[in-house]
Amino acid sequence: SAGTRRARRCLRPASRHRDCIHTSEMSLVRQVKLRVPACAARPGPAIGQALGPLGINMAEFCKQFNERTESMGYERETPLSVQLNALSDRSFTFDVRSPPTSYLIKKAAGIEKGPNQPSPDRPSGFIAPEAVYEIAKVKQKDDHRWHLPLDSIARSVIGTARSMGVQVKEVESEE
Repeated sequence: SAGTRRARRCLRPASRHRDCIHTSEMSLVRQVKLRVPACAARPGPAIGQALGPLGINMAEFCKQFNERTESMGYERETPLSVQLNALSDRSFTFDVRSPPTSYLIKKAAGIEKGPNQPSPDRPSGFIAPEAVYEIAKVKQKDDHRWHLPLDSIARSVIGTARSMGVQVKEVESEE
């Protein structure tokens, strides 16, 4: 029927297969994207407005999310993207994704926030190409980016840094 989800072959590699839904008993009601701090999710207005109308138990989501992010090794309060799948029986599954690229760039550059009007003439910070590579490796671990070459992700990180007014440049050695 139109309301049930048919069993299908998953395109994810086996190592990323843990949270896939492949049953015909439950149907997907809606997918919700959230930004939640790692290891510090609390049932409150931010999460409640997204999960309340779907009938999902906020406390249960927060408990599972905090346990999973703690086991993944993220620092407390690091903002993480979450894609939550609400099912017809009021249960849910969710994927935890990496922190936003802008957050990782600001952390690598050591700045609190980007400028109001970024300019290539007046950079607000600098990051080394090695930091770009490390950020790209973190972003490549996301389920929807595992197939992209690291070089492409690194170019995307450089573009995001440029739009934030952060320049990528080699650190000159002091000899």
